[in-house]
Amino acid sequence: MIDGVHAVELFRFADRVQSVTLRVACDAPVVPGEESYYAAEIVLESDFVNGTVGLHISGGGLDEWGRCLDALEAEEGVEWPPGGRSAWLSVVPDDPLEVTVHDSPSTQIAVQVPVDVATGWLEENRLRLEHVREAIARMRPGGPTR
Repeated sequence: MIDGVHAVELFRFADRVQSVTLRVACDAPVVPGEESYYAAEIVLESDFVNGTVGLHISGGGLDEWGRCLDALEAEEGVEWPPGGRSAWLSVVPDDPLEVTVHDSPSTQIAVQVPVDVATGWLEENRLRLEHVREAIARMRPGGPTR
């Protein structure tokens, strides 16, 4: 579980019954370097099942998520993050939206959640992406002042 103090939501797919959210710990990279990696967790909540799975994402992963949002806007399905080395999700823009969380390679469990997203969900998730980028930039040494 990541500390909620510096955690920022990268995405949220939710309706009145269930949600799938990804929170990023923006305070310090767990793998610093030219391509820093940040701790994150996918949180799935529903009346049927609740779960959390951890992963690490990089700035490149954030860029890839931006491309995924573009694909979802074009009504194309996406898988993110690429690489298959950690937990990942697939999103199919049906009605309702189908979000599948995969805990790979550790448990090989996948949970599919149909989410009846509200109007404006895509724009809200674009704003969340920008907030994560801004939070990481603020926390970087030499980044903008807090």
